[in-house]
Amino acid sequence: MMRVNDARSPNQACENGISLDLFLHVSLVPAFLIMAVLSFLQKRAGRTAIDNKFPVLNGHFGIVVPLDFIGSLSNRWSYGFAFGAVSSSVMLLFSEAYLPFNVPAWASAIVYLVGALEVGLAYFPFFACLSTPFRAVGGVLGLLYTMAWVIVTLWDTVTCPAGKVLGSYQKPVFQWPCIVCLFFLLGRFVQMLVKALRIHLQLEGEEAQEQLMETHQAKYIQSLLRSYSRGLEQQHQSLKKSWFQRKVYAWDPYFKFPNRMIGTSIISLIGLYIMTLADYSLSDYAFDKLDTLKDSLKDLVAACNDTNNAFAAWIPQLEEFSNVARGAWLATTIFASLTSVTYTFHVLVCYRKHLRRLWAGQKSFLPERYHNPSSAVSVAAIAKYSGWQIAFTLWGYLIIHFVQFLFALLIAYLVVLPVRHGRGLAALANLGFVLLTVGIVMALVTVQLVLVQVFFLQDKISPTDKQKPLALNNRRAFHNFNYFFFFYNVIMGLSNCVLRLLVSCVVGTWLVSRIDRTIMQRGYESLDPGYSTWIGMIFADHYHGNPVMVCFCHLLLVDRLQRQRAASSYSQFNHISTASVAGSRARRRWRLLYTLMRNPRLILLRKRHTSALRPCLDTAARAYVLASQSERPGGDSQIHASETGQMPSC
Repeated sequence: MMRVNDARSPNQACENGISLDLFLHVSLVPAFLIMAVLSFLQKRAGRTAIDNKFPVLNGHFGIVVPLDFIGSLSNRWSYGFAFGAVSSSVMLLFSEAYLPFNVPAWASAIVYLVGALEVGLAYFPFFACLSTPFRAVGGVLGLLYTMAWVIVTLWDTVTCPAGKVLGSYQKPVFQWPCIVCLFFLLGRFVQMLVKALRIHLQLEGEEAQEQLMETHQAKYIQSLLRSYSRGLEQQHQSLKKSWFQRKVYAWDPYFKFPNRMIGTSIISLIGLYIMTLADYSLSDYAFDKLDTLKDSLKDLVAACNDTNNAFAAWIPQLEEFSNVARGAWLATTIFASLTSVTYTFHVLVCYRKHLRRLWAGQKSFLPERYHNPSSAVSVAAIAKYSGWQIAFTLWGYLIIHFVQFLFALLIAYLVVLPVRHGRGLAALANLGFVLLTVGIVMALVTVQLVLVQVFFLQDKISPTDKQKPLALNNRRAFHNFNYFFFFYNVIMGLSNCVLRLLVSCVVGTWLVSRIDRTIMQRGYESLDPGYSTWIGMIFADHYHGNPVMVCFCHLLLVDRLQRQRAASSYSQFNHISTASVAGSRARRRWRLLYTLMRNPRLILLRKRHTSALRPCLDTAARAYVLASQSERPGGDSQIHASETGQMPSC
């Protein structure tokens, strides 16, 4: 397998193939065109001054939303695979090598900003075509754009599979998750196009618009409103869960993870896969270089023919270290990968658990200063969380791996190698000495607790109490106890101080990728930006997605729509087309004439716009009324001229 000293991105340029880095820059042109087309189709909610200045716009060129990071719960897995297609380019953001220009070192932050904007614009069509309400246009544009990415990715992978990290088969190994995600998106856009065509041909009904309240939220509200007996029955059924549901994970039918959490988890898992492969390959290359150095030392000693050379004593130790380090690195690679993958899923579990507690009004699990976080911090946390969680996961893997590697070397040199070299008894003696010292310290701490519990606390007030009350007994003996143990606790405090520092370092590095937990002590949580982002995000999701609040707003909207429909059902002219002003006016006048002919008494109640027409309308109305009465059975058929009068010339 080919190995070189520099570890670059898997998407390096190849002389005989198409570089994905180059295509990333080229794809900005079609991505911008697709964004312009979708923006033209999207109507703005209100007209602005520019519409009056340029009437041809007519409300077009609205803002295109690629993905709803807060409220949308539809199409979650499609967006998740779109995030998976983006993962390879997200990994490129850790390097500046793919940028087409060089900048000074002080402008590195601007370089990362330009790279992030470029990647976001290049993959914008994937998300925008999935979320656009114009399914036919989105399906066609998304299909063509995704097909271009699939063709270029496959061509680059097949024609130039070699790379700088894994050798001859680097790109197929690195790129297959992204290729699978691209093929899924290809099938999704085909399905969108077929469905839009069937709706156009009236072979299938229109999709129902996304409602404010989702089905799982309605079920959650129903579960809250169930009776107590029903709750006991469900609690009895919950005891019948399987071992996996009780110990590992239990599915919740009343909760759905938003698009943001699913996409973040998918990119984190794919990034861990790529990072693990690159990490193992680079370590293998480093250990090969160490073996080469060992062989060079052997050749140097053999050439000098001096067995007493200082280098000759290093060779066995160097060879032993190489073998131990290679095995320890491989073992810790597996454990660190499993730990990071477990953390990725555990963050999802904690997200659900924390949101359910906030829905129930419980905030005791949070530090007091975070019970009412700032609104600006919470909204900004929505934008920051996904990127920070991915970075924390990848960097956390490297840190955890290094810490586990150090512990593995420590165990190997303190336990394994002495036993292998026949010094097992000495190693056990040293280990026994350490354990005995720690045991004595712990025993003396326990003795202090037992003495206080037995001799220096008063008896229980009630036999049913779990512990004795906080009331001293034998005060004189207690003062002597404090005096003599004072000097020993000074010595024991030193060891506990060192132990506290070591434990905090180990736990802090072990939990560095856990953004849902702070690695700072109480009172200093604000110094942990990752934890502050997590708190702000769950509060934003709590305020925008609380099922009780969403149900309340849904009921308000439904009641308002029902009132509007009841008020508008009186009129028969609500659905008249307003395409032609003249036609609409003629129809209104015809309906007015028909109404007045059927209801002649309404003529007397109409408003007169001119006083000149009033005598004509009054005389005509009286004549029409008297004529209609004379035609009734038993009515007077003779109409006197005095009653009708002379009809004025109207």
